[in-house]
Amino acid sequence: MADYMNSNQNAGMDWNDAIENDGQEFIILPEGDYNFTVTGFERGRFPGSAKMSACNKASLTLQVQTDDGTAIVHTDLILNRLLEWKISAFFRCIGQKKHGERLVMDWNRVTGSRGRAHFKPRTYTDRDGNERQANDVDRFIDYDEKFFPEEDEWMTVSGDDSELPF
Repeated sequence: MADYMNSNQNAGMDWNDAIENDGQEFIILPEGDYNFTVTGFERGRFPGSAKMSACNKASLTLQVQTDDGTAIVHTDLILNRLLEWKISAFFRCIGQKKHGERLVMDWNRVTGSRGRAHFKPRTYTDRDGNERQANDVDRFIDYDEKFFPEEDEWMTVSGDDSELPF
């Protein structure tokens, strides 16, 4: 998140600044398994329901890089013992937990974490009666290094670097 906070995308504007960015189209992921990066985490409250008591919730923003651009996915983890299995799956997914291991959740390490999940599009009707789609996390996939090839491989140079153009 620090990189996002320091980027030009998160800079204040003056009243008479020039604008040109029309935004990016919302990308719906075809159902499948994708790598993601956690780019946002907010603490919140679940107000409770007929089946579950009021409790804390973690609202996560996940970014998935695709050939068409970046897909943004919002998902909540409800901190209730009924859903402990899902919280555990998330922490296994980002490599902080192993099966059968007891873990004290370290929310300070969540933003910037990488994981893999199965995503599915969900259809809903908005408040104006229009049918829309959103990306949903169907399930988190246990962390495996093979999902994340070395990001800086293309920068690896062998031999003398005196001929590099930079």
